[in-house]
Amino acid sequence: MQSRTRCHLALTLAAALALTASSALAQISMRPGIGAIPYASATGNGTTFRTFAPNADTVAVAGSFNFWSTTSRPLFNEGNGYWSVDVPLVQAGAHYKFYLKRGTQLLWKNDPRARDLVSSVGNSVVYDANAYVWQNTSFAIPTWDKIVMYEMHIGTFGSSTSGSPPSTLDQCVARLDHLVELGVNVIALMPICEFSGDRSWGYNGSYPFSVESAYGSPNDLKEFIDAAHARSIAVTCDVVYNHIGPNDMDIWQFDGWSQNGLGGVFFYNDSRAYTPWGDTRPDFGRGEVRTYLRDNAMMWLNEFRMDGLRVDGTKYIRRVGQDGPDIADGWSLLQWINNEVDAVAPQKLIVAEDMDVEPYMTKTTGAGGAGFDSQWDASFYPQIRSASITSNDADRNMYSVRDAIAFSYNGSMQQRVIYSESHDEVANGKQRVPEEISPGNAGSWSARKRSTLAAALVMSAPGIPLLFQGQEFLEDEWFRDDVALDWSRKTTYSGIFKLYQDLVALRKNATGVTRGLSGFSTNVFHVNNTEKLIAYHRWQNGGELDDTIVIANFSATPRLNYRIGMPRSGLWKCRFNSDWTGYSSDYANTLCLTTSTNDTAWDGLAQSALISVGAYSVTMFSQGDPPPVYAPQDLNHDGAVNGADLSILLSAWGTSGSVADIDGDGTVGGSDLASMLSGWAP
Repeated sequence: MQSRTRCHLALTLAAALALTASSALAQISMRPGIGAIPYASATGNGTTFRTFAPNADTVAVAGSFNFWSTTSRPLFNEGNGYWSVDVPLVQAGAHYKFYLKRGTQLLWKNDPRARDLVSSVGNSVVYDANAYVWQNTSFAIPTWDKIVMYEMHIGTFGSSTSGSPPSTLDQCVARLDHLVELGVNVIALMPICEFSGDRSWGYNGSYPFSVESAYGSPNDLKEFIDAAHARSIAVTCDVVYNHIGPNDMDIWQFDGWSQNGLGGVFFYNDSRAYTPWGDTRPDFGRGEVRTYLRDNAMMWLNEFRMDGLRVDGTKYIRRVGQDGPDIADGWSLLQWINNEVDAVAPQKLIVAEDMDVEPYMTKTTGAGGAGFDSQWDASFYPQIRSASITSNDADRNMYSVRDAIAFSYNGSMQQRVIYSESHDEVANGKQRVPEEISPGNAGSWSARKRSTLAAALVMSAPGIPLLFQGQEFLEDEWFRDDVALDWSRKTTYSGIFKLYQDLVALRKNATGVTRGLSGFSTNVFHVNNTEKLIAYHRWQNGGELDDTIVIANFSATPRLNYRIGMPRSGLWKCRFNSDWTGYSSDYANTLCLTTSTNDTAWDGLAQSALISVGAYSVTMFSQGDPPPVYAPQDLNHDGAVNGADLSILLSAWGTSGSVADIDGDGTVGGSDLASMLSGWAP
């Protein structure tokens, strides 16, 4: 981690650069768009082609509309590094490339802002960004405290046959009801930008503005997002700005100019070009490159209606390598993008993948931070994963588990994303957690028990929880871009899927009895490193249906009539027991019952109670009874649909804004009456 002195120096420089960037944006926003932009005017339709090539002598556009002529459609030099031309009659679907000359260099180049491509080595394709008609126009991402994320790789999620071509966006749409059934409410897409070849994790994107052609078209992605929104599921995606490519990218030496044999106008051409993935770090100090990346982020959020972004490898944006030197321009770029998002759509969730446990990533830009809303937390998964996969109970460290649960960035529960599996943690030599526990037998009792123990902590600890695709049915294959999920395991391990369903519902407080799991307060009040048991209290405001107690047993020995402290007196009801035989017939069903406190002080709390928790199991307790659920036709909430409700409906006939508007169409009328009669139950 960079020293605090270096960090503050970088922040100071970044703040000055951010002001410069804001001024530049005011000028850039008055320019016409960049790329290939269809237009309609009183004199006819066509497409404007515009690109940044400050070192070119000439630029032309050639394509299917002019028999690929290199001379018939020259672009005009605007005098500011940009070239542009309006070409009448060119419509969406036309293929094109730019033809640039610089001295003796003759260059065929795809559009750096290509919105659609035949492939990473094919032609650019004109795309009408306004052609798609959205079906769901009022969707809003859940409040961040209620988010449960699900990381998805398009190429392997939709298919059911390994070795087949990558699954498509359309195939993934067909799987969305699985996520509805599971209960997650935010999809976290791995990168979907055009990359080299047809298979990849996506972190080698070569055209940031284009959707990977093997997955589908830009409209296919919009249909996927639309379909998710129709199911009340938000969609975020991973963007990669720390490097581009490094293969199949015509942006490399785009206009023929470069220094030191490096990338040219879009890239650093000195030691700052170096990244672990190639010498392709964008030049964060060049205004046009900053705008290129900022516009990309805003495109996904605005045009594609993404509900957030995860910015990959931010440490390699803010500094050259793990140990520096710092890149002040990179820091100010992150601040600028986050400020832009907050100015127009503060509800969008922008997450950093920094992995340096750096609190300044999620501090506001006004406080000198990068301004991210949250960040993947490198302080949680190593401890929780280690405590789960370690073979010997004696070697599990409950103090490390305590520290992982209690950690926060800047005192905020929402500023970290927590998980036990992610694409990085189940690949590159690491197996899925159940497979790590029982190599070759991920369905064993021990693998099921301990992997779901880890998942229960993810769903109950403070933070934004994330699951990785297939985790919910014990997928045992380490993540590869050419191996599809084994969907048969959802049936084989239907009980484990039910366990994950219950955990997700409890985390979202879907049943109304565990509001504390999404609350902002945590007290890890009991740590027994000898018997490997830990207990913690989660709450929002406190009280019945809010205060929630989580007890986790990290040992193979059930703990019976075990005393722990309790924050309030009275009856505490069991809301979850991972040892329930409904999850697997070979579980012990260690009783998780209603328990009553007494005045014996314990764990620093005035009350305590006796509980039992099974081997490698988690139990959760809260107080009170959930409110009754009334039928929508039961207008007076008396538990029946009868004449009293009919009277309310008839008195409101023809009005709007009434509780009697059962179907929500804005007016009390015949359809509401029909609904009431269909539910008549005196």
